[in-house]
Amino acid sequence: MIKFGTGGWREIIGDGFTKANVQLVAAAMAKKMHEEKVTEKGFVVGYDRRFLSVQAARWISEVMAAEGIFCRVLDKEAPTPLVMFTVMYLDLPYGMAVTASHNPAVYNGIKVFTRGGRDATEEVTNDIERYIAGIRLEDVKSIPYDKALKEGLIKEIDSQNIYVDSILKGLDVNAIRERHLNVVHDPMFGVSRRSMETVLYSCRCNCDTIHSAHDTLFGGRLPAPNEETLFDLKNFVVENGQDIGIATDGDADRLGIIDEKGNYIHANKILTVLYYYLLKYKGWHGPAVRNIATTHILDKIAAKFGETCYEVPVGFKHISAKMQETDAVIGGESSGGLTVRGHIHGKDGVYAASLMLEMLALTKKSLSEVIEEMEEQFGKTSITERNFKFTVERKAELMDILFEQKKLPDFGKKIERISYMDGCKVYFENDEWLIARFSGTEPLLRIFCEVNGSQEDANILAETMAEFLGL
Repeated sequence: MIKFGTGGWREIIGDGFTKANVQLVAAAMAKKMHEEKVTEKGFVVGYDRRFLSVQAARWISEVMAAEGIFCRVLDKEAPTPLVMFTVMYLDLPYGMAVTASHNPAVYNGIKVFTRGGRDATEEVTNDIERYIAGIRLEDVKSIPYDKALKEGLIKEIDSQNIYVDSILKGLDVNAIRERHLNVVHDPMFGVSRRSMETVLYSCRCNCDTIHSAHDTLFGGRLPAPNEETLFDLKNFVVENGQDIGIATDGDADRLGIIDEKGNYIHANKILTVLYYYLLKYKGWHGPAVRNIATTHILDKIAAKFGETCYEVPVGFKHISAKMQETDAVIGGESSGGLTVRGHIHGKDGVYAASLMLEMLALTKKSLSEVIEEMEEQFGKTSITERNFKFTVERKAELMDILFEQKKLPDFGKKIERISYMDGCKVYFENDEWLIARFSGTEPLLRIFCEVNGSQEDANILAETMAEFLGL
C-alpha cells in the first residue's frame, strides 16, 4: 500500500520503493490532473542523489508523457526547494521531487508540490492514494524516455540560475560582499553544493566545501544536519578560523549551522534568531508560525514586537498555509526547515543559510554575539528530542494509552492544558512543554520537551514520559 506522510511518500528501496510503485504514483498524479483539467501547462520533476533517484524521475516522466502531459525534467540533481521554485515560477499545477530528504540511505521517496510551489495538502495526497487504489499496474502506460525526449513530450531544463537570482534579489548582497565572510559549506553528500556555492561566490565569500562527493550512502551517516552528524564541520570551522559553518540535509530543505566558536546552533535557535533579526534589524512586521514541537521562544519574540506566533501541526504544508493566511514573516520547525515571506512557500536550506550571511553582514557581529543579544532579552531554554522505535502491536498499545485512555505520568509540574491537535502535547506553567507524537515519515515515536532550566532538567522530563510509556 502506498501511503503519504507529512513529508511525502517514503519507502525502503527495493521493498516499497520500486519501479512499479513509482509508476503507480505517476499514473495517479496524471489521472488527477486530467480530472481537474489542469494538464495544459504540464508538469515538472526533479531528483536528488539517492540510489535510483534519476531513474525514478525518468519513470515518472515516461508515464506523464504517455498520458499526454508535457513533462519537464530538471537535467541535474536538484535541491527540493529548487523544484518547488520551478513549480511556482512556471505557474504549474503540480510537480514532484524524487527524494527521501533526511531519511537513511536505504530509503527513497516522492514529494508532491502544488501550484505556487507548496507542499501538497493531505487532501491532495489522499486523492493520489485513492486514484492509486483504482489503477491496475498492467494498465499503466509509459513511453521510453529517449523516445519521448526526441518527440518533445519530455524536455530537460535547468532552472538553477533563476532560482539563485531570486535568492540574491532578496539579500543585501553589497553588505555581505563588504563583510568578506569566511564560510565552510557541508552539503552532507547531498544536492546543495551548486546552488549554495553560487550564492556564496556571488556574495564574494571565501568558501570551502566538505563532503561534496556523490555518495548514495551519505558517508555512512544520516544526511540530517544535527549535532551528532556535523562534527567534521565543527572541527573545520575551529581549525580554519571560519565565520560560520553551513550544512544542509540530503535534499537541501533543512539547515544546520556551526558558529565561529564551533558550537552547533540548534534549528530552534536558527529560527528564533532570524525572526529577531528580521524584526529588529530589517524593520519587518508580521507574525511567525511554528509547528507544535518547536520552541516557544518564538512566541516571546513575537509578543515583544507586538506580533503573534501561531502554532500548527507538524508538516510544512500546515506552516506554509498559515503563513499565507496571516502574511507571516517567518515559519519553521525544530527539525531545521524554515522559510521567509517573499520566497517559496516551503522550507529552503539554501535561502535560510543566505539570510544568516546577511544577518552577520548587517549586524556587523559574530553569530554567537547576535544569539547572545537575543538571549539577553528573551532568555535561554533547554530542549531534548528523543526517538523510539516500535512494533505494529506496540504502536496500537501506545496509541491507546495516549489518545484513548489519555493517561499521563506525574511530571511534578503544574499542567495548564493538554492538546491532542497533533500527538499529545502537555503545556506546563512558565511556557514549558512536552509532546509525544508519532512520526509521519518514519516508524518512530518522538518525544520533545522544552524547559527553562538545565539540559538535565529537560532530559529528566523526557525520561519521565518515556518510562511511563515503557519505551
